[in-house]
Amino acid sequence: MSARTSLHLAAEIGGPPHYDAGHYLRLARLAEDGALDYVTLGDSFARPGLDALAVLARVAPATDRIGLVPTVTTTHTEPFHVSSAVATLDWVSRGRAGWSADVSTTEAEARLFGRRSAAPPAALWQEAGEVADVSGRLWDSWEDEAEIRDTATGRFIDRDKLHYVDFRGSTFTVKGPAIVPRPPQGRPVTVIDATTGPAREAAARHADVVHIRATTPEQAAAVRDEVRAKAAAHGRDPGALRVLVALTVDLGDMESAPEPGLESGPRLAGRGTYFRGGPVDLADLIAQWHRAGAADGFHLTPITPERDLERIVNGTVALLQHRSLFRTFHPGGTLREHLGLVRPASRYAAARTTAKEV
Repeated sequence: MSARTSLHLAAEIGGPPHYDAGHYLRLARLAEDGALDYVTLGDSFARPGLDALAVLARVAPATDRIGLVPTVTTTHTEPFHVSSAVATLDWVSRGRAGWSADVSTTEAEARLFGRRSAAPPAALWQEAGEVADVSGRLWDSWEDEAEIRDTATGRFIDRDKLHYVDFRGSTFTVKGPAIVPRPPQGRPVTVIDATTGPAREAAARHADVVHIRATTPEQAAAVRDEVRAKAAAHGRDPGALRVLVALTVDLGDMESAPEPGLESGPRLAGRGTYFRGGPVDLADLIAQWHRAGAADGFHLTPITPERDLERIVNGTVALLQHRSLFRTFHPGGTLREHLGLVRPASRYAAARTTAKEV
């Protein structure tokens, strides 16, 4: 299968908070055994628990292929620090990092920081898009050959290959350049949940992977087409956008009959669309929707991670592999390679080359 038609699968490994990194490592390794593209680890300022990005930085050296995508809240967080932290995760994972941008909407969360009051979703997602934009610019601010490491001359960096980003957003400014060298992937993968209108606009402008909610293949295809059309309107290649349907899955009943469609499934907190059934039922649904061209894949959130992720990997994924609908090994070493996404060139290197030619 080509990268454009390949089935992509990812899973959430969060749930009730655990304070043992080994718990998350076991789940990530299980997902890696199933050749999933990536795992996500949800986070917010409204919940107790460990910092998702720090946890996956611990998981990174103990895994080999699985992509690692923590939720990073852009509200109340310094964009320069976001860029540096995600770039660091890409380095310690050897090119397997992504980040799921999210916003903080409540006054209670705003009071944790004491800098400003809560803002409307449209303003928050505009800011989140700007954080994604400036992060990409900071990752590009070191060209790939910027590090010299010439001990004879004492030169570590070619300063001609470091660039100021001089970014001015609606709530912040960043001069740059980055303090972390350009990440192995060039730019770590940006993931955005496009459930709401403001988030959908940010996803169309800045995301590499978009998570959507839908209850029918037709609805999923319509949302995917909308996001891709918006991306094209912003001058992006819509075919380079991966769109995954997000499902919260309960496989506790094993092979009991699933709800008829997803429309009658109960809504869960956290914007999830609910699926209840067995591993075979889930495999059938994924196969049906993917063959219908409804989406590029699925992001699955197990309602009970320790139980359901094992059933996803050893049941659903194994069946999809048996049907030749999903790969049996990772196609490369980086998350971009798993997703069939090219490694982008630094925009500043391209501009400098063009200036020289002129």
